[in-house]
Amino acid sequence: MPSEESASDRLRSLPAVHEVLAADELRPALAEHPRALVADTVRQALDEMRVAIRAGKAVDGSPGRVAQNALRLLSARLRERTARAINATGVVVHTGLGRAVLAPHVLEAIQRELCGYCRLQIDLDTGRRGKRGTYVERLLCEITGAEAAFVVNNNAAATLLVLSAFARGREVIISRGQLIEIGGSFRIPEVLSQSGARLVEVGTTNKTHLYDYERAISENTAMIMRVHMSNYRIVGFTESVPLADLVALARRHGLLVVDDLGSGLLLDLAPFGLRDEPVAQESIRTGADIVTFSGDKLLGGPQAGIILGRREAIAELRRHPLARALRICKLTYVALEATLELFLEPEKLFQRLPTLRMLCEDVGEVRRRARRLARRIRQAAPEAEVELVAETSQFGSGALPAQDIPTCAVALGLPGVEAQELAARLRRYRPPVVARIKEGRVLLDARTILPGEEAIVAQAIAWAASPEAGQ
Repeated sequence: MPSEESASDRLRSLPAVHEVLAADELRPALAEHPRALVADTVRQALDEMRVAIRAGKAVDGSPGRVAQNALRLLSARLRERTARAINATGVVVHTGLGRAVLAPHVLEAIQRELCGYCRLQIDLDTGRRGKRGTYVERLLCEITGAEAAFVVNNNAAATLLVLSAFARGREVIISRGQLIEIGGSFRIPEVLSQSGARLVEVGTTNKTHLYDYERAISENTAMIMRVHMSNYRIVGFTESVPLADLVALARRHGLLVVDDLGSGLLLDLAPFGLRDEPVAQESIRTGADIVTFSGDKLLGGPQAGIILGRREAIAELRRHPLARALRICKLTYVALEATLELFLEPEKLFQRLPTLRMLCEDVGEVRRRARRLARRIRQAAPEAEVELVAETSQFGSGALPAQDIPTCAVALGLPGVEAQELAARLRRYRPPVVARIKEGRVLLDARTILPGEEAIVAQAIAWAASPEAGQ
């Protein structure tokens, strides 16, 4: 009984929430964050202490100690926010880090056009409700040569809408080698099933011939669908059917051809050594009825699902009940419009669009930036072990698979700190620095560290080397 009474006494002696909020330790947090958020972490810290006391553990229940525990919990909670991070992984379009980096021109447009109300869906000539998306669709048609365009919230939504509108209750022919799965377990066969369409597989994993498609056509066939293998390659004894041949076959039988490009490239990157990625304009010129792709990968813009195609087909998609459920918001419209405007000046594109700049930047320039980063690290953290190493970057997000991009990275070590722990400390810094580990060292790939971020990375490493980071 005495121990129970002692525990009860200690529980009663814990400070009230308002007492902890008055502690000096919480003043900076209260100045930066909503009081309700800080108060909630104080309550959480007190709850943790109550559990420890009931378990018979010794607990310092002073307001200052509770405040320190609350700050720890607040820091953990804030790490869950969608917030700025530094990408030192070398993966140019990193799904976990928000995919494409928006261009400064895009951020300026968002600030300028969305600081108040905006003209989203009103006809300024009549003052009546109008049609949204006119400008972005016009840009897409001008850049790609498509007759019409429509935008939904991602490429998965675009695929679902197209299949639901044109193939519900009917058959869709796809090569077995193109039955892809992308991130988040998005699988083409399951999307077809969800849309109400029926999948007809043709050919084999490595070889599909034109006659495979022709033999599969029936009275119930709605379309032939080509799906770009954006996140893998089949090499060796292979064969696939060119889009032009699929279009000719479909025309003879009155079928639609849908070309799902996945990543969405609007210019040829072959001069930069990046091959085998289809260009949307070529699909349109070849005669695909509908072309779909993402907005936040090779396009370098916001998350969106872009649908290009024949005027009558796009008009039918607009009328479909799913179209409203899958439509994009004003923020995406402004960001996508501003991104596409950059493509109207292709001679400036690689300087103005971060994704393409990082993807195509000469390795010599990357190496020079890596040297500057190494110098900053040595100045900020003299104890750090720093070495420049030749490495490879990747595009990421299921595009340009098996195509390594030469790069230069800073190999980093701290005496007495394992690589896993060092990488974890860098992720705990604000803003977090996300790196990769190879052969027992942390690698900081200069290709994906944006200009101006070198100083922050050096500060993060200095903090990671401090006693505070090791607590």
